[in-house]
Amino acid sequence: MPHDTSRPPQDRPWEGGWAADTSRIPGTRRLWLAGALALATVATCVTAIVVTRRPADDPAGSSSASATAAPPGLISYASDSPSPSGPASESAERTASPSPTEKEPKHHEKTSAAAEPSATASPSSPAPVPTATERSVRSVNFPDRGWQVSDGLVRLTGSPDTYTLRKGLAKPSCYSFATADGRYLRHRDFVLRAERDDGSGLFAQDATFCARDAAHAGAVMLESVNYPGRFLRHKNFQLRLDLYQSSGLYLADSAFRLN
Repeated sequence: MPHDTSRPPQDRPWEGGWAADTSRIPGTRRLWLAGALALATVATCVTAIVVTRRPADDPAGSSSASATAAPPGLISYASDSPSPSGPASESAERTASPSPTEKEPKHHEKTSAAAEPSATASPSSPAPVPTATERSVRSVNFPDRGWQVSDGLVRLTGSPDTYTLRKGLAKPSCYSFATADGRYLRHRDFVLRAERDDGSGLFAQDATFCARDAAHAGAVMLESVNYPGRFLRHKNFQLRLDLYQSSGLYLADSAFRLN
């Protein structure tokens, strides 16, 4: 007859001495452990991403990067090639005189007395200022001809006009020539002409000429105050401003006697 071993009652401890916990669903401890592990993994990933991106987002990182850049005020050189605007090239441009055949600039392009470089060989010593104010201006190489206003332009003719020598409108130590009807001789487009004073600074400079010693005794050369290196000379019996030249013809054409 088989031996039937009865099961121990549920309210008694097992052979190990522990009673079964019937108040909890089986497997919940593993679920909690798995959830905690997942949260830890997510937190680790987030921390790693933040740490990895911090050098790009952190202001401290940007400040350290800017500290390695050149501080303001220091000169940085893009290349080792010499600059075309160095002292040597500037000196060459200032001392180079334009060729006699180059085109003359327009009148409105004049801006200052430094608009053109003065010729290095041009006379620089001032001539004495005449004591008399009423003078005619005669040519050295055409002594029978002098300045006369004709149709608003100044030409060499056999019956020169008389002009009133005034202190230069733009420079008192130089000359301004006033006509009998109150106009002034001024250059415009490098041609000498008689016009009314419009009160502008440009007119005052155009109508002012500085006397320089000429190569001919008793004569003067008249240099423009706003175009240093350009002197009044006659060409085809018309008065105009031309760059200084050392030729005998230019020195004779630009020499005048104030009688």
